[in-house]
Amino acid sequence: MTRLFLGLPAPAKLNLFLHVVGRRPDGYHELQSVMVPVDLADLLDFERRDDGRIVRSGDLVGDPERDLALRAARLLQQHSGTAFGANIHVQKRIPAGSGMGGGSSDAATTLIALNRLWALNWPRPQLATLALQLGADVPFFLGPGPALAEGIGERITPLSVPVRRYLVVFPRLAVSTAEIFSDPRLTRDTKPLIIDNLSGAMEDICRAAYGANDLQAVACRRHPEIAHALALLAPLGPARMTGSGSAVFAAAEDASAVQAVQSRLPPEWSCWLVRGLSEHPLAVW
Repeated sequence: MTRLFLGLPAPAKLNLFLHVVGRRPDGYHELQSVMVPVDLADLLDFERRDDGRIVRSGDLVGDPERDLALRAARLLQQHSGTAFGANIHVQKRIPAGSGMGGGSSDAATTLIALNRLWALNWPRPQLATLALQLGADVPFFLGPGPALAEGIGERITPLSVPVRRYLVVFPRLAVSTAEIFSDPRLTRDTKPLIIDNLSGAMEDICRAAYGANDLQAVACRRHPEIAHALALLAPLGPARMTGSGSAVFAAAEDASAVQAVQSRLPPEWSCWLVRGLSEHPLAVW
């Protein structure tokens, strides 16, 4: 039986738009967002343990007990009743607090890997039900690829999205998702979109010329660096923040324009030229 998986990817994502369409009585927000995985990814190694212990190593951000890969492993172990444990090693490439879903993606890859390593054979919808306990973005990373996410993240509709390249700029600023969603200036009443309208608008969605990120205005007021990053990307066309920030992106269709933008970025910032993925790398793994 397989005891070891090495270098499994946990891809980042971009929110091509993100609308806050309501707020539930329990305080959770109702969202609509088209998300696409990209080829910037964390890398995770897994080794099965027979003593039931779960040991997390590698790059850590913040409190180890809040690490989503560790929490995902413990949650799956608890609900499956397996006697196995695991060594989990994470190499971080996706910055924390960027809105690119690194922690959520690590959690999803952990569920996928341990489901196989522990020979549980749970179907993806069963894993997705568990994933929602870890965070709203985690079910998306269990899906086949680009998707419309609705509700609090539990309703995933796969979409065919044109493959695009994007310039992503991270102003080395970690943004608290909770602070953005709790800001009293956040609008929560964007009119829900009808999914039938999305297919014809997909080209505009990929160029960030459709919809909006309803969290962006709040994030820019709280963190002027995000507004500055968006302004620097403006020569490429419409630019947008992903998630609750602080990373921003624009379609990278003109190589010379991309180079010109990169040359004007503050040297302490990070940027990546990424490609949208038509399929999650572990979609059928």
